[in-house]
Amino acid sequence: MNLKNKKEFSIPFFGRDITMTVSDLAGQANAAVIGQYGDTTVLVTTVMGKEDRAIDFFPLTVDYEERFYAAGKILGSRFMRREGRPSLDGILSGRLIDRTIRPLFNERLRRDVQVVITVLSYDEQNDPDFIALLTASTALSISDIPWAGPVAGVRVAYTGKDMVINPTGTQVQELLIQKGTSEAFFAGVANKINMIELEGREIPDTQVQTIFEEAQKHITELVAFQETIIKEVGKTKTEVALVQDDAALATAVRSFAYDKLQTAVYAKDGETRGVQMKEVKEGLYAHLTGLGFEDKDGADRILEQLINEVVHINILEKEKRPDGRKIDELRPLYAEVGLLKRLHGSAVFFRGQTQSLAVTTLAAPGAEQLVETIESTSKRRFMLHYNFPPYATGEVGRVGAPGRREMGHGALAEKALRAMIPTKEVFPYTIRVVSEIVSSNGSSSMASVCAATLSLMDAGVPIEKPVAGIALGLATHQGYNPTHTSNEFKVFTDLQGFEDHYGDMDLKIAGTKDGITAIQMDLKIQGITPAIFAEGIRQARDARMKILDVIQNVIPAPRKELSPFAPIISILQINPDQIGLVIGAGGKMINGIIEQYGLETIDIDDDGGVFVAGSDREKVQAAVEYIKGLTKEFVVGEVVSGEVIKLLDFGAIVDLGGGKDGMIHISEVKNGFVDKITDVLKMHQMVTAKVVKVEEGKIGLSIKALGPATPAAHTPHAAKPEL
Repeated sequence: MNLKNKKEFSIPFFGRDITMTVSDLAGQANAAVIGQYGDTTVLVTTVMGKEDRAIDFFPLTVDYEERFYAAGKILGSRFMRREGRPSLDGILSGRLIDRTIRPLFNERLRRDVQVVITVLSYDEQNDPDFIALLTASTALSISDIPWAGPVAGVRVAYTGKDMVINPTGTQVQELLIQKGTSEAFFAGVANKINMIELEGREIPDTQVQTIFEEAQKHITELVAFQETIIKEVGKTKTEVALVQDDAALATAVRSFAYDKLQTAVYAKDGETRGVQMKEVKEGLYAHLTGLGFEDKDGADRILEQLINEVVHINILEKEKRPDGRKIDELRPLYAEVGLLKRLHGSAVFFRGQTQSLAVTTLAAPGAEQLVETIESTSKRRFMLHYNFPPYATGEVGRVGAPGRREMGHGALAEKALRAMIPTKEVFPYTIRVVSEIVSSNGSSSMASVCAATLSLMDAGVPIEKPVAGIALGLATHQGYNPTHTSNEFKVFTDLQGFEDHYGDMDLKIAGTKDGITAIQMDLKIQGITPAIFAEGIRQARDARMKILDVIQNVIPAPRKELSPFAPIISILQINPDQIGLVIGAGGKMINGIIEQYGLETIDIDDDGGVFVAGSDREKVQAAVEYIKGLTKEFVVGEVVSGEVIKLLDFGAIVDLGGGKDGMIHISEVKNGFVDKITDVLKMHQMVTAKVVKVEEGKIGLSIKALGPATPAAHTPHAAKPEL
């Protein structure tokens, strides 16, 4: 790539070169870098606003832009051949990068920072996420934007025996159909991990810890590579004014509120806590007004810091949690299935105040979702969708299309269950699960996993094993004082909303009794060590076993019978060359069968798999028999039976079922001379004959070839549809 004033930096990395190119391209951004791995190429720009904003949070935006041209495709609908809303994969990629880089910004920064990742080229093998994160980190690191990077991430596949760093797309597809395997993305700084995404097929808990440590080594290598780039082309960081606390105000807030928070934070329940916290805040305002302080925003910010400190210190020093639970204690659990008779499967799962209502719907294979992205064109036959209405937290808010958070939580829960979903050959249905979060107080995504498991089993989906999930939190001294040097930490089980807000980690782990199926981790601190991760894995396993016991006490195994309101599906296999025969010209044959037998659909796969769906079992089976007859391939020597449907001067036509017929020549009716065919055969007579010729779709039959003993006639074929 020839660009003006370009500088290239390259290193080999697991069989392919990583190349970072800095040039005059996108020169008005604070920094712009082109990253390439294999033939997958991304452009990352980063820009910081010129003015501070009057808000109480750091405004970071990460946009992940997929371009169809990157894969040499023209996608979209017939009427809109351009990129629109990001795909689910694009949203998840953007979230992955956001979750990795965000903890490295100072939360007191009040200027907009935007990172835009544009995928320029995709080679169908090298995952854009890897090079996108590395390039985003490089761009931020060489820019003048204040940031504590660099960071990096690697994709790690575990084959059950070995680890493969940055596997190709083909390797990943082949891998995740095998037991005991996993595919994960780990990211972080040189000596700590701060973001994890993992999908596994019951990977052992201990193996995940080994993968953590292996990933860390390669992340450290990639951080060192970036540091060489920073030394050569890095800009001096801009000195941006950060939000500062008034020292006198901070002293006044602490002296008034610290002791009161020791009571309010540890109220018996969330509602009482809210009332008492409101009283503390109102009392604080009155106190500060009396002292001559009028900065309510500053007082709120300092009070938040004080609450954060109280929560951290009490967990670290006393193992005292806001709701009084022990470090590894679960909130009360409750589950129920079979809520409404017309639903194919339904369940509720409560963990404390967090409640998920999950509903499973079954449909014919044709209801699969077609997914088109630059990385693949595929079909989803298992979908899990997550809804989070505002009433779940007792608030008034917008109800509408799902946001990035809802899509991310749904994708995580789907990932956790995907390994247990039966194959299409075993269970041919398209499966959609919807998790409605009707009440939320922490880790609703893991509640969705539990409720979805119950709902699937209630629907009769033969999942291999139940899956449960749990979220864990973390308290470190760095969580309330970034300059603290202590390595002390406490991991705690079943993260509730208040702890999530003030804690340092949200580590979600899902799995069966035999292994892990999904992990997701987000941090507010720069990273965690192997010791912290190992403790999280241990506590998660203990909690998972308890939750699985509750699930199996409610419904020990998937129901043997499907709901009477679910469609009935029957499967048969035909020769792929006969697909056109079943469909017919312009779909006339297949539509005729659907209409004749009152079916919902007939779906046909490219390999000849035929899925007949309807609400009446007898009609579905009759349609199957008709298709079998339609596609039956007759062979010479086969004995068949059928009804005489036409008499000719030179023979008779016999209906063989499935829209096929054969001809008995007059010379083949019996031994000896036959003057008239009507002397031997009559209309509508059932006859048995042997196939003596099959040529270009024409079937010749012979009765006399059966010999003196004629076999009994077969059961007549299903009636031919009136097409």
